[in-house]
Amino acid sequence: MATEGGGKEMNEIKTQFTTREGLYKLLPHSEYSRPNRVPFNSQGSNPVRVSFVNLNDQSGNGDRLCFNVGRELYFYIYKGVRKAADLSKPIDKRIYKGTQPTCHDFNHLTATAESVSLLVGFSAGQVQLIDPIKKETSKLFNEEIPR
Repeated sequence: MATEGGGKEMNEIKTQFTTREGLYKLLPHSEYSRPNRVPFNSQGSNPVRVSFVNLNDQSGNGDRLCFNVGRELYFYIYKGVRKAADLSKPIDKRIYKGTQPTCHDFNHLTATAESVSLLVGFSAGQVQLIDPIKKETSKLFNEEIPR
């Protein structure tokens, strides 16, 4: 085994190092592949909401997860707390302009492996019914809200 003058091994795997450009560090897969971050806004926070549904599909992995970050809404397969979801491959991703999702919930009574109804509430008062599995938008309620 080769060593440097200080007795350190040359084959040591570094998890971080500093150059004149900045600090580089090895990130875990779950942190590296997470969706785009919303910039920090000191005047108001962008709350993140999470909704779960179990679809009872044949694969035994019927849990689905929906969450919003700022104006973005994501829908993923949820594999539990011990296995990280692959955040680079959402089942459905939607980016809204002009308004942002503030709440959402699944209809657990009608959820199947082929279709699931998700109600999404927005900051301007609209409510939208979507199916993230079929990637369909069914209805938009309160569209003409006076401001």
